[in-house]
Amino acid sequence: MATIFAEATPPGRGGVSIVRLSGPESRQVAEDLAGALPEARYCYYRSVRDGDDLIDRALVMRFEAGASFTGEESCEFHLHGAPVVVKRLEAALVARGLRRAEAGEFTLRSFTSGQMDLAEVEGLSDLLAAETETQRKLAVEASSGALGRLAEEWREGLVHAGAMITASIDFADEEIPDEVAADVWRVIAGVRSSIAAELAGFPARERLRLGFEVALLGAPNAGKSSLMNAIARRDVAIVTEYAGTTRDVVEFRADLRGLPVIFLDTAGIRETDDMVEGIGIGRARDRAADADLRIFLGPVPDAARDLTRDGDLFIETKGDLTGASGAISSLTGAGVDRLLEQVFDSLRRRLATSGVASHARQAEAMQAAVDALDLPEGLAPELLAEAMREALHHLQRLVGKIDVDDYLDRVFSTFCVGK
Repeated sequence: MATIFAEATPPGRGGVSIVRLSGPESRQVAEDLAGALPEARYCYYRSVRDGDDLIDRALVMRFEAGASFTGEESCEFHLHGAPVVVKRLEAALVARGLRRAEAGEFTLRSFTSGQMDLAEVEGLSDLLAAETETQRKLAVEASSGALGRLAEEWREGLVHAGAMITASIDFADEEIPDEVAADVWRVIAGVRSSIAAELAGFPARERLRLGFEVALLGAPNAGKSSLMNAIARRDVAIVTEYAGTTRDVVEFRADLRGLPVIFLDTAGIRETDDMVEGIGIGRARDRAADADLRIFLGPVPDAARDLTRDGDLFIETKGDLTGASGAISSLTGAGVDRLLEQVFDSLRRRLATSGVASHARQAEAMQAAVDALDLPEGLAPELLAEAMREALHHLQRLVGKIDVDDYLDRVFSTFCVGK
């Protein structure tokens, strides 16, 4: 493969800029610029020169093949963080035949060399995009290979069961103990149950990765936009005394004690002949129906009663005007923190199921494996063996060992250049 390079730190001024090389010529080029580098994984403070031109005094590191992020021989230049220094080094690398890396190419090489499975790659992508502490924890666990280790446990169980099934086929003329058949079905049931348990927590973990949606609903002038501004502590929604001011769905992303939450300010729901307001109400209904939680402000409009779900929150607003007990006030902030605590508790309970799968691709592969293991007892050994092979096929898909070509471009295109 061609030797590639890219700046691994954000472009611009800073204390340090790191330029990473990966490929068969990385050591040769690094030594041409900075002198001999005898030991791997040690930093050397060297003069980096392009001929007689001193580019910079920098820390230089090299990694042997199999001991680097990409799995290839790699080198890094830790330069002073000035864009002109980086550009000068990059010009020297291009002059020596190296190619600039494409977005995600370092991680793609790590995947193709077997350093990471596809679930780890997805976890790394999630880590780079994480905005809250809970997202970070989920992504770190995924990027460290937690799902791959689970898949390997499931695979070992099925391989064990498959071996016993094969024995029953190969030695059909001999007597197979009844306990062998019982053991096969026990293993199948255990693997299927474990995969199903991981699947059960997938919807909540996917929402954690993407952000929980909480819709503010009510009649016109119920105080939805005022509450949105109180939650955001700035003006994100227009507030007027005129009913129907909010026409489209206004979003505000919040970090709620580590949970990523997207609050949705929606159009007041009522019967209307106004075409534009009607479109806004339709959008409000669609987003509310798909939201993870709905907060109804004031009496629930008749046109919104079908949107209520178990666990939704019902509150009174404008407490500063009405003086009603328990009513919140967006103007004074009274009760807003209490409401946010209720939202947090409601969403946190959905994360009680442990696990790491958080991508639709992963869930589809696991569901296919579960379906393949949904077998009637007494099935012929040959059919049972075929079911084992099908389930193993889907577990290989789960970690990206087969059938992932169509998915790779989409995964790696989300990475920045240099990663």
